[in-house]
Amino acid sequence: MRIRKAVIPAAGLGTRMLPITKSMPKEMLPIVDKPVIHYVVEEAIKAGIDDILIITGKGKRTIEDYFDRSFELEYYLREKGKLEELKQVEEIGEMVDIYYVRQKKPLGLGDAILHAEKHVNGEPFAVLLGDDIIVSEKPGIGQLIEVAREKEAPVIGVERVPQELVSRYGIVEGVKIGDGLYRVNNLVEKPSPSEAPSNVAIIGRYVLFPEIFDALRETPPGKGGEIQLTDALKVLLPQPMFAKEITGKRYDVGSRLGFVRANIELSLAHEELREEIISLMGQIIQEVSHE
Repeated sequence: MRIRKAVIPAAGLGTRMLPITKSMPKEMLPIVDKPVIHYVVEEAIKAGIDDILIITGKGKRTIEDYFDRSFELEYYLREKGKLEELKQVEEIGEMVDIYYVRQKKPLGLGDAILHAEKHVNGEPFAVLLGDDIIVSEKPGIGQLIEVAREKEAPVIGVERVPQELVSRYGIVEGVKIGDGLYRVNNLVEKPSPSEAPSNVAIIGRYVLFPEIFDALRETPPGKGGEIQLTDALKVLLPQPMFAKEITGKRYDVGSRLGFVRANIELSLAHEELREEIISLMGQIIQEVSHE
């Protein structure tokens, strides 16, 4: 079984990052020198994905422009002899086959996934949320694809979170059957810490099978009038479903603190920036401590 298609929902309003997301998609917020969604697309490509559908919405045209060719810019860089910059720009336009569908109303993640039904055309597919960056030796979504191939069943990406934070996540109730691998028995959306069946939290990576579309159609709108993907996944139980702890570092760049942390830590990964960033951070800490 080959999983070659990915869906990236990018139609959300990004309210956690207002006011900047009033005019800029949260997926286009810069992390060092690339927008968030560039990292997500790179992860999919490294996992063997060669066909990506991005679900967009009103005000998201800059995402399409970013991955398109920019002939005027390329001409300018070529004329000025800026060949390294030219290479970077050309590579973005040739990364992978990318298609777009617009979600006309913000009716939730489940509704966004439902817009992908025709494109995936009956195949299993990956889902990568556009506000999670995962840095790992083996691509995060690739780790789930391996399990999906072995089990021939849907797989949810998870990580363990502190007990006091479980109310921010969908939580997995299941049986551990391997190293970081669980057979899912139930999914609980944002439980209180006292009611949570575990601290195994759903994060923004999934491998889904075509059955999810019928489940989404059966799922009534939940909180805020939105169709929740977690509710649709529960419809598929007790069919086999698995959860896999993704190894690597995850950044929730849809939150202010996660965005700042991603910029700091990923800038330190750039050799040409590392020493200057460390020096700058030291200066800032010293200045703040004397205020």
